[in-house]
Amino acid sequence: MIPYARQNINSNDIRSVVKVLKSDFLTTGPMVPKFEAKLAKKVKANHGVAVNSATSALHIACLALGLKKNDYLWTVPLSFVASANCGLYCGAKIEFVDIEKNFPNIDVNELEKKLIKSKKKKTLPKILVVVDFCGHSCDMKKISELSKIYRFKVIEDASHALGGTYMSNPVGSCKYSDITVFSFHPIKMITTAEGGMALTNNKTLYEKLILLRSHGITRNSKFFKNKKKHQQKWYYEQLDLGFNYRMNDIQAALGLSQLNRLNFFVKKRNYIAKFYNKNLKDLPISLPKVRKNTLSSFHLYIIRINKKIKKGRDEVFKGLLKLGIGVNVHYIPIHLQPFFKSKGFKLGQFKNSENFFKQSITIPLHCGLTNFQLNRIIYSIKKCLKN
Repeated sequence: MIPYARQNINSNDIRSVVKVLKSDFLTTGPMVPKFEAKLAKKVKANHGVAVNSATSALHIACLALGLKKNDYLWTVPLSFVASANCGLYCGAKIEFVDIEKNFPNIDVNELEKKLIKSKKKKTLPKILVVVDFCGHSCDMKKISELSKIYRFKVIEDASHALGGTYMSNPVGSCKYSDITVFSFHPIKMITTAEGGMALTNNKTLYEKLILLRSHGITRNSKFFKNKKKHQQKWYYEQLDLGFNYRMNDIQAALGLSQLNRLNFFVKKRNYIAKFYNKNLKDLPISLPKVRKNTLSSFHLYIIRINKKIKKGRDEVFKGLLKLGIGVNVHYIPIHLQPFFKSKGFKLGQFKNSENFFKQSITIPLHCGLTNFQLNRIIYSIKKCLKN
């Protein structure tokens, strides 16, 4: 079975982790701030806050931006549930904006229409979470312009997009967002086994994120309420209700080592995507598009089974599995999950997301694929569609 995705670990990664295991720090030591600084510099952001998952990063990003009970958070249906759950953790109400008909990112025209209607109803969002699906950046400049007009904050969920660019800026620079979030799950661009990071250019947001990451506790004397105790090294204060979302030094060491190969990872993924484009272009399926002024990190490569094929998506999916090709589907639209249906969402509300889901198959794309495997994948897809 050729897996649709897998981590890429080399001897340098292993040595980096072993070195930490032999050091004085296993939890939060010197490696975490080094990783934060190196990644922030890589994406040209001012600050990075490493946490134990991208979901944690989304949660504290919402809190840092002041999301509270009965506020509105908007996002897209075509994403992993964390993009919406982060708002629910804060007591906010969730609404969705559909993706484009032929592109898996938020439809900015639909967003603008919804904003106009919501302004009249006084139900504008406090936060918009946009998702760089598959590694393709959203139209962040237009989204940023709308955020200034309608006064909402922007979280860019770039869990798929580390290493990509938008209008010559690295994804994560936060030029057009308040906070950007990355994921370091094993199948993402780089991995820390589990982990995530929130990036921002705003120092106040950075300080809030740092506080929320670790129980709401600070040891920084400039924030103490009790100034008399600031000379005591053992002294600390809890200033907010925070969480144990810290990344440890073992994870950070792996992330630092992996970050050295980020450019290679993105280049290899784009090479594979071009190989697929060339060899699948004459088949009756839809292939991924990349917008002008962007470089996709190609976290996922998704083919879409269109109506020209008599077989349905599920039949092709099963056929590929039988041939030893590891495939997946990304994602079941959030609003169709039973939990969200119980909140009033229903089938037919967001047709573009639903159609994309019904047609899509994620085929293997990772840096461990050989040319032999790539040709086997192409052959298997052609065989499934023909039969």
